[in-house]
Amino acid sequence: MNCCTAINADTGRFFSYFAGLHRLRHRWLGFERSQRQLLEGLRRGGIAGVDLLEVGCGPGYLHRALLRDGAARAVGVDLSERMIAIARREARADGLAERTSYHQGDFTLIAAPLPEADVTILDKVICCYPDWERLVTVSLAKTRCLYAFTIPRDRAQTRLGLRAMGWGLNRAGCCYRPFIHDPAMIGDHLAAKGFHRIHEACTTIWITQVYVQAAEKQASGNDV
Repeated sequence: MNCCTAINADTGRFFSYFAGLHRLRHRWLGFERSQRQLLEGLRRGGIAGVDLLEVGCGPGYLHRALLRDGAARAVGVDLSERMIAIARREARADGLAERTSYHQGDFTLIAAPLPEADVTILDKVICCYPDWERLVTVSLAKTRCLYAFTIPRDRAQTRLGLRAMGWGLNRAGCCYRPFIHDPAMIGDHLAAKGFHRIHEACTTIWITQVYVQAAEKQASGNDV
């Protein structure tokens, strides 16, 4: 087992361990403030009739909310087997099974056969990858219109919290580590691919941004 495989396995186990807690938290408290900000930005960009791709979909609450708001279909990808199991079960319970499909694994490794989407969502996912550029590049290649993400803000308290978390994970023998990446660098990467920002919002810990591809780029892609 190489290092990347070990990290992916530990990341999947880490989030599987908390899968039930995620489900209960959402049932009791609903969406986090950062998730409400993300949904607001996506709705502003337009989601009627679109195909969604959610990388790191977890239990799938975000894309199912957008499906109920008028999105057409959704593909969810997650490292955690338990998260995918909950997402499938909840989609069936919501009557959305025929409009959803789920795939377990590292998105950067399994993306090739997945369909393109109008809207790609990465809620607290880029921070799980040491190489953000690879993840963003691969997910952008699947995106026709809107690209949305939430990542940790680069603040002293956030760094302190992540260091403490890393220490605890190391003591537990877990390879998973969260990362803080510069949103300006991600934005520059998106701009180079023809996207511009239409929405930004922050909480104490998180920053959310939504980007849209230039209209001429979308038209060119549709003509191919």
